[in-house]
Amino acid sequence: MAASTPTTESSAGVVGIVLAAGAGRRMGGPKALIGPLAEEGRTPLARVCSWVHEAGCARVIAVIGAEADRVREALQLDPCVSGGVVVPSQQQVRQQSPADSWLEIVEASDWNSGMGASLRTGLSAARRTLEPAALVTLVDLPDVRSQIYRHVLDAAGSASDVLARACYGGRPGHPVVIGRDWWDAVAASAVGDQGARELFSRTPHRLIECGHFGTGEDVDRPADR
Repeated sequence: MAASTPTTESSAGVVGIVLAAGAGRRMGGPKALIGPLAEEGRTPLARVCSWVHEAGCARVIAVIGAEADRVREALQLDPCVSGGVVVPSQQQVRQQSPADSWLEIVEASDWNSGMGASLRTGLSAARRTLEPAALVTLVDLPDVRSQIYRHVLDAAGSASDVLARACYGGRPGHPVVIGRDWWDAVAASAVGDQGARELFSRTPHRLIECGHFGTGEDVDRPADR
């Protein structure tokens, strides 16, 4: 796969956040590195980040945690993102970067407390951008690719009060699009393995049907591949 460049106009105002901090104990290692999307020299995390970028997110934030040094090194060497000038951000400080830089790596120091910590870390990094909305997705969704991300971005828009999520045959899933107006509420409720679920459960939001593109199912074990 060649280095990623957006195939459509950038979705102005939407930053991508890819959550990939988990240890993947049932999978046998971090899902950022192994799973059905892994190919020689290409990691699942790099491929997902490239799909989000291709769909129109001019800036993508990859949240890592388990085996962070190994994941960071693999991501920087991956041909899927070689054109993105990866910007490590180990101290959670946004660094000056070339104009063609599109991928930032941030590390969730408390990643082992659950997905909520990863989401809070990703939103914290997103606050340093000017984008009024964020598309959030997971690294372990093998058939959620650029076509789905583009479809969701086009349907959701980028207003600061947007709240939307993909669904598959009516079943809610990822990605979700969360406007900046909601980020404080999401961060406050993102504890343990709960991400934005609590906010979506009590707040009217838009469902964007994506079942004609894929299943949206995740993979937890090698047998799921």
